[in-house]
Amino acid sequence: MTYIGIDVSKDSFVAAYPKKSGYSTKTFLNTTSGVRQFISSLPKDCHCVMEATGNYSMLLLYLLQQANITVSMENPQKIKHFARAMLSTTKTDEIDAKLIAMYGKKMEPAPYKIPSESIILLKQKRTVLRQLKKQLTAMINLQHSLSVLPKQDPTAKVATEQTIKFLRKQISKLEDEITNLSNKEFKHQMELLTSIKGIGKNIASALIMATGGFTYFSSAKQISRFLGLCPTYQQSGTSVNVKGHINRNGDTHLRSLLYVVAFASIRSNTACKETYERLRSRGKSGRVAIIAIANKLIRQAFAIVTNNRPYIDGYVSSLA
Repeated sequence: MTYIGIDVSKDSFVAAYPKKSGYSTKTFLNTTSGVRQFISSLPKDCHCVMEATGNYSMLLLYLLQQANITVSMENPQKIKHFARAMLSTTKTDEIDAKLIAMYGKKMEPAPYKIPSESIILLKQKRTVLRQLKKQLTAMINLQHSLSVLPKQDPTAKVATEQTIKFLRKQISKLEDEITNLSNKEFKHQMELLTSIKGIGKNIASALIMATGGFTYFSSAKQISRFLGLCPTYQQSGTSVNVKGHINRNGDTHLRSLLYVVAFASIRSNTACKETYERLRSRGKSGRVAIIAIANKLIRQAFAIVTNNRPYIDGYVSSLA
């Protein structure tokens, strides 16, 4: 297997090809024609490896998979730590591409599963929705700060009010579209997830988007690790024994949603309530207990989707 390393930027990407000694690199435009030129240069039985760089790598990823070329999309942190292990001290696009190729050869990463069209659309809507909500909060704060002035400019006041009205309208529209698309494409999973006490349509659709309809992961623990909810632990000899915080990788917004939902779950979800009370009785802090409840909800969600059964409050699944 020949591993090709690819370092992607906004307008171009650098590919590293292995030679008998070392690597050669070539730069291509990050356009349809540039990607096709790159594909025509690839040897048979190759495996392309790239970092996850958001939207800039999606065209390349899509066209590679359309051409039936194996491709892996890796977390940039993995490449960064690999570069440190290789004692790399210089950073250029060419060197990064070579390091990614070396990483592929050493680590043999799994092929990337491109999301379905529905997941891609849902993620775009959710990204825009989050930004609109941030803008709405900023505009409401601005409106409040202007309202306390002794003399308020009428034009500024109207502009602020109209912007807030527009943002609220767009937010409402996107929320409805996300719910409708989730119900249309993932109706059964939405019904299963919302049967869990504490999980509503918003968090259910967010879980479906993050997990690709629960197809990206083979266990609930993998989902927790992906979302950054797994506790960290450091132990070495007798001097280092640290129980750290959660790893905080992955989707910050979804992790925050799960944290908030966990508070409601300890009142309505029997298993979550029992877990919370048991941890608190053992002297665990409220924050630690709530994080445990967020992980409990992920296990419940994975179990009911895997078993294809609605949640029964008080029932303990073998997968939970």
